[in-house]
Amino acid sequence: RFYQPDIDVENLQIQETLHLSSSGELPLRLRWVAALSGRVRADLAVTGGVHTALDAVKCVMAGAHAVQVVSALLRPDLLRILRADLERWMAEHEWKSLAQMRGNMNLQRCPDPAAYERANYMLMLHSWR
Repeated sequence: RFYQPDIDVENLQIQETLHLSSSGELPLRLRWVAALSGRVRADLAVTGGVHTALDAVKCVMAGAHAVQVVSALLRPDLLRILRADLERWMAEHEWKSLAQMRGNMNLQRCPDPAAYERANYMLMLHSWR
């Protein structure tokens, strides 16, 4: 993320602020990874918005080979928790590997590819109000 200073208009000072990503930023990234997965000969990574094991699962299902959890690393023990949660989720859902899961919900393989387009259209209509 770019450093984005703010201005304190009362004290006439520059405020140093750090805005971390959130899981709410993930859908746009998922859409584009899903669109590219299986169409380009490259490994894909999702950056920004990955904070939970389910966020990582969504990225892999969309087609990501890697996810970055940079701002999430500011929380102690997060990697251990993410890994344990991911392993537990995969076992509960009978996934043997990330490779088996990778891309199963990309634009080419998901049950309803048009849903990616409809979801974007509905978001645009909702924000228009």
